[in-house]
Amino acid sequence: MPVWQITHHENAFTDADKQAIAQEITSLYETIIPRFYVNVFFHPLPKSSFFIGGEQTDDFVRFQVDHIARSIKDDVAERRRFLAHIDAVLKPFIQDRGLRWELNIDDTPFELWTINGLIPPPPNSPMEAKWRQENRASAYEAADA
Repeated sequence: MPVWQITHHENAFTDADKQAIAQEITSLYETIIPRFYVNVFFHPLPKSSFFIGGEQTDDFVRFQVDHIARSIKDDVAERRRFLAHIDAVLKPFIQDRGLRWELNIDDTPFELWTINGLIPPPPNSPMEAKWRQENRASAYEAADA
């Protein structure tokens, strides 16, 4: 699953903005993994709790992403393409509004991940296809994967 942690000034986004951003982020992954794998969490902070370079600010957004269900291999071109897709998705909400931003992506081992206590099925397996279709996790036997 990708987990997106978005830390921002409390007035940076409306509820409608947050919904749109979450949908756009989910769209980055929906052809690869089940939609319910995508988690997006917004962390609004008051200006009194938001410092960049030691200075209070209200024009900065921080994105921290953990990739678990899939990872980007050591292909530099693939990494750059993915970052360009992210830039295009976020531009209307960040850059076009004059906000500064920073993003990092960490890869977490697939083997150290569960959903509802279940080990997710292998990528591109019939069981993962079932999870994608149902948009939820369900129990399975290893032989079913």
